[in-house]
Amino acid sequence: MNSDFAFFDWLLVALYFFFLIWISWKKGWESEDSEEEFLLSGRKVTLPAFVATLVSTWYGGILGVGEWSYQFGISQWLILGAPFYIFSAIFAVYLAGKIRLNKALTIPEAIANQYSERAGRISALPIFILVSPAPYILMLGLLFQFLIGGDAPFLLYASLVALFSVFYITIGGFGAVIRTDILQVVLMFTGFIVLLIFAMAQFGGFGTLIESLPDGHMDITGGHSLQYILVWFFIALWTFVDPSFHQRAAAAESPETAKKGIFWSIAFWIAFDFLTCFAGLYAYAILGGGLEQPVLAYPILADEILPIGVKGLFFLSLLATIMSTLDSYLFISGQTLGRDYLLKYFPSVRPNLLTRIGILVSAILGIILIIIYPSVIDLWYVIGSVFIPGLLIPVLGIYLKPFQFPAKIVYASIIGCTLVSLTWLILGTVLPQPGGGYAFYRIEPFYPGLFLAILLWIYGRLRMSK
Repeated sequence: MNSDFAFFDWLLVALYFFFLIWISWKKGWESEDSEEEFLLSGRKVTLPAFVATLVSTWYGGILGVGEWSYQFGISQWLILGAPFYIFSAIFAVYLAGKIRLNKALTIPEAIANQYSERAGRISALPIFILVSPAPYILMLGLLFQFLIGGDAPFLLYASLVALFSVFYITIGGFGAVIRTDILQVVLMFTGFIVLLIFAMAQFGGFGTLIESLPDGHMDITGGHSLQYILVWFFIALWTFVDPSFHQRAAAAESPETAKKGIFWSIAFWIAFDFLTCFAGLYAYAILGGGLEQPVLAYPILADEILPIGVKGLFFLSLLATIMSTLDSYLFISGQTLGRDYLLKYFPSVRPNLLTRIGILVSAILGIILIIIYPSVIDLWYVIGSVFIPGLLIPVLGIYLKPFQFPAKIVYASIIGCTLVSLTWLILGTVLPQPGGGYAFYRIEPFYPGLFLAILLWIYGRLRMSK
C-alpha cells in the first residue's frame, strides 16, 4: 500500500530535514575543544530541554505502539506504559541525582571507576549493541517505503535516513541532539492531536468509538495472560541500564533538575499514550480489523482521513518521534564504541573523532541487524533479552551499595550472563519451539541470564561479607 502524498506534504518533510541540518550546522564544531560539551552539552541542560529530549527519545517505537493499540486496544497502557512509568519513577528517586553528581561521562566510565578499567571496557561492547538504532532505522525505512512507494526495498530508504542522521549528529554532538529534540517533541504532540480531531470529526466522539469496538479492545489486559504481562515488567528493567537515561541525568544542570525532569517526562508520556492509544482505536474503527500490516496503522489512517498539508504535518510527527530516538541512540552507541572502547587501543586519536567514527559504525551495524531481524518487536526482544541481564546488577551497583560486588565477579556477570542468554536464544531459534518464538523449554532467554546474574550477585555479596 502506498500513500497519496501531495507536493505540499513533501515540502513540509523537506523543510524538516533542512531544519535538522541547519540547527546542527549552527551548533557546528564549537564543542570540539571540550569533551564534556560534546558528550553532555556541558552539563547545563535546563528542565524544559531535559524533559523535551527525554520524552522524545524514549518514545521512538511509535509504529510498534500503533500496531499494539490497533490490535489489542487499551492494554497498551498496562503493558507498554505502566512498567516504564514505574521503573522511570524508581530511577528518578534512587539514581538520577547520584548520576548527576558522578563525574563519569558514560556508563562504561562509571563502571570503570567503580570496579576496574577492564570491567568498564568489557561493558562498552554490550552497551554499544543495547543502544543500537536498528529498530528505528527499520521503522523509518518502512515509513518512507509507504510514502514513496515503487519497487525500491525499504532497506534502501532505511540506509539513506541512517546515513543522513550520522551526518547531522557528527556535526553538532549532544547539543544538536537536544536542539532537534525540542522541535520533535512539539511535532509529536501536535501531529497526534490533529489526527484525533479529524478522526473524531469523521467517526464520532469517544462514546461512539467505544461502542463500536470489540470487547477485547476495552479489556485492560488485552486478553493476555498474567505471565505474559509480567514479562513486560522485566523488559522495562531496560530503563536502569539505558544509556540515554544516564546521559540525560548526567547532562542536567543539577541533581534536582534530573529528578524533576523524569517525573515531568512520565506525565508527558502518559498524555502521549492517551493520544496514541485512541489513535490506534480509531484506526481499528475506521479502517476495520483486517489490515495486512498493522504496524502501519497510524500512517494508513492519516492517509485515509487527513487533507493535504495536514497529512504532511502528521507524517512529520511520526518522523520526529522516530528520528528523536534514532539520533540519540546513534550518538550514544557511537560514543560508547569510540570513547569507551576504541580509545584504549588508539590513545593518540581525539575522543570526539573516535565518537564520530563509532556513530558511523553504529549505523552500519544497525543496517546489518535489520537484515537479520526485519521486525521491530524481534529487535527489541533479542537485544533486550541478551544484554540486559548481565548489565543490570553491575550498573545498579555503581550507585546503590546493596548491589555492589567484587570486580572479578562483574566480569562474569557481564560476559557469562550475556553468553547464557545468547545461547538460550540460539537454541530457541534453531530448535522448533511449541507455539513458535525463542522460548527454549518454554523459558524466555531473559530469565536464565537474570538467574545467573542473581546467583553471581549473592556469591559476590557473601565474599565481600567475609
